[in-house]
Amino acid sequence: MSRPNLTGFDPQKFAAAAGQPGNDPWKRNEAWRYTGPFTRFNRFRGAFPGFGIASVAFAGYLVYEQVFMSSGHGHHEEGHGEGHH
Repeated sequence: MSRPNLTGFDPQKFAAAAGQPGNDPWKRNEAWRYTGPFTRFNRFRGAFPGFGIASVAFAGYLVYEQVFMSSGHGHHEEGHGEGHH
């Protein structure tokens, strides 16, 4: 014979009630968080403002340095030959 339940709490009923509800009343209220300007892509895109402009500016600087600045360094290294140790 099982002991009488003094609290009135039934774990089987609680587990059955805690399952996923068929009609979630809050689903409509939560839907706006993941649509329109709040999609995952739009949230990630707004996380780094100015990153695209900074990337293009840095790439432009690297091209400028490679094209215009590297030509001056070649003359300096030509002077160091066999007789100069």
